[in-house]
Amino acid sequence: MGKARRTTGSATCACGSGRDRRVCCGPYLDGTASALTAEMLMRSRYAAFVEGREEYLRATWAPETRPASLGLDPDQRWLGLAIRATEAGGPDDVEGWVEFVARSRLHGQGVRLHERSRFRREDGRWVYVDGEFPGA
Repeated sequence: MGKARRTTGSATCACGSGRDRRVCCGPYLDGTASALTAEMLMRSRYAAFVEGREEYLRATWAPETRPASLGLDPDQRWLGLAIRATEAGGPDDVEGWVEFVARSRLHGQGVRLHERSRFRREDGRWVYVDGEFPGA
């Protein structure tokens, strides 16, 4: 997921919550807080793709499935995130799933990513493990 667009001032969060970035995903992206739920981590990871924050994406990826690099494309424009469903992934769970659709535009083509992501709590922090692609 791509286009570096770092945001530090007052702005609506890229994750689609409608909240100000400073009280939504900003603290996670800036390292001052950890996501309390799998969905919150999913939203912050989407915001990280929008902002081109590869270091955050790698830091919130389970070590056994983390790629060496992501190769984010600076021409990719992220257009929106829709959370379809969540299963477990709450503050007291150790595993959870978030199904989402993320839309983007890359080199003039519309891209739709539909994924059911698996998350796990490691040392008190949520990490992305892997995903499956419904309908693929």
